[in-house]
Amino acid sequence: MRIAAVLQDRCQNKKCNKECVNFCPLMRTGVECITFGEKGKPIISETLCQGCGICINKCQFGAIKIIGLADELKDEMVHQYGENSFRLYRLPVPKKGLITGILGPNGIGKTTAIKILSGIEIPNLGNFNEPPDKEAVLKHFAGTELHDYLENVYAGKTKIAMKPQYVDKLPENVKGVVRDLLGRVQERMTLEEAAKAFDLDEVLDRELSKLSGGELQRLAMAATMMKEADVYFFDEPTSYLDIYQRVKMARLIKELSKDKQVMVIEHDLAILDYLADNVSVVYGSEGAYGVFTLARQVRTAINVYLDGYLPEENIKFRERPIEFESAPMGRTQWNTPDLIEFEHISKDFGEFKLDIDKGSVKIGESVGIVGPNATGKTTFVKMLAGVIEPDEGKLNTMVKVAYKPQYINGDYDGTVQELLFAQAYDTVNSSFFEGEVLVPLSMKTLMEKDVKTLSGGELQRLAITICLATEADIYLFDEPSAYLDSNQRMNAAKTIRRMMEKTGRSGMIVDHDIYFIDMVSDSLMVFGGDPGHHGIGEGPFDMRIGMNKFLSAVDITFRRDADTHRPRINKPDSRLDREQKSKGEYYYAQL
Repeated sequence: MRIAAVLQDRCQNKKCNKECVNFCPLMRTGVECITFGEKGKPIISETLCQGCGICINKCQFGAIKIIGLADELKDEMVHQYGENSFRLYRLPVPKKGLITGILGPNGIGKTTAIKILSGIEIPNLGNFNEPPDKEAVLKHFAGTELHDYLENVYAGKTKIAMKPQYVDKLPENVKGVVRDLLGRVQERMTLEEAAKAFDLDEVLDRELSKLSGGELQRLAMAATMMKEADVYFFDEPTSYLDIYQRVKMARLIKELSKDKQVMVIEHDLAILDYLADNVSVVYGSEGAYGVFTLARQVRTAINVYLDGYLPEENIKFRERPIEFESAPMGRTQWNTPDLIEFEHISKDFGEFKLDIDKGSVKIGESVGIVGPNATGKTTFVKMLAGVIEPDEGKLNTMVKVAYKPQYINGDYDGTVQELLFAQAYDTVNSSFFEGEVLVPLSMKTLMEKDVKTLSGGELQRLAITICLATEADIYLFDEPSAYLDSNQRMNAAKTIRRMMEKTGRSGMIVDHDIYFIDMVSDSLMVFGGDPGHHGIGEGPFDMRIGMNKFLSAVDITFRRDADTHRPRINKPDSRLDREQKSKGEYYYAQL
């Protein structure tokens, strides 16, 4: 079975010479394989297309995908948005008493599946011209578990609660203060109970427009879990949250799932591993198609995802497996001179004070920075970047600094390529940079897109690229994994790490994703104190020492998976959890 997809956001039909038509062998023989729609964009006949791939290679914007799929999928299409548009195959089914995780890249139908399962969207089964009604959909799924589930949803017998993906858009849709919003959904718990459980006491009387990303996420989680429902959907419940808050959200969801059906989309693999019972891996091609696999036990599913190979289906969806080190790198390996030294540094903002202990960053060293939100990590990075001056103490300001801020501004009139060339033409145009950064971060397909039209994940990849393209002695990254899916996070971590190693430059990376920090860091700075009032930064430490110091405060332990060496959170008070805590080894225990 062959499918053709035209990615509308990439197709720049006004900037090309219609190479897809001019080079198509069938079009040259008079067979009308490609026509043009109302907007002047190509429509490819999947019946006539021979799959030669010439149009794919000739399209300078990478807007065409011709993909061969297994014939078995032909009868398993659930939804298609239009001619040459994205299509979804198969669906997962929530299970009572279990948490079903969904794992896969952005743009392959995870959110679409949740909308269908919640009844918001009726699947058209591939018939986008004359969509079937609910009765026809139920008839199609007759005799399956999905039929029984959807029948109850359509009949109103199943009550749904859904936490949306983009919590930063809440202030646009809901006006008022936090107390008013939560007061309308007091079903499973009271306003006071929810405020305590989700750490919202201090913001109850604050306007939604004044909330931070983390506060909006906790508010959305509280509003969802306060509702009395049969099925709960959580679309990326840990975005904007630090590791403390992520673990707390995971524990609250696990408690909820005891007598409910729960489904979670999550890109933080450590949290997904800790949270879910079963996981459906989704593979496919961004903007073209997505296929849900049968749910696997969570450990097996994540290992399969990292390996990039589905043994039962005999499908390889990643060129190389994602690998982890079996042991910490260790700061003691670094014998290079210090690049940056700092004595005690202090900054007082009045309501918040930051103190940084003595430390240094060596030439060629990548330092991870971890700790709760509102403890001064971003303030410290801004002081290193020269954006903020410390009140006490001195920093070595003689080094060149490249800085990727936490919040990215996409307000640029022009394309991605124009912005990159304006920033660092010689670097971006080199074959080394293309192979080490542009290709791994999938930047080539974004070059002709206007910066103002980029999504959050695309802007993040652009910001990382600009930072790495800048000539500097030290590179500062503030939350580079935000908005990225799990696959993009691993690629970004490997790219940053590889660039530091090959150029001999130093890096400092603030992030909350444990897998990301594990892959990118040689050593660790740990922040603590009283969030929002007094932050204390210590280190850099050896990775083992730093992680033990950090995780002991979070009160969680990690073990290493026997097959992939990836970090896995131990169940609270399990045998391994107790043993590791007694030894003071919170992170690098090996099975």
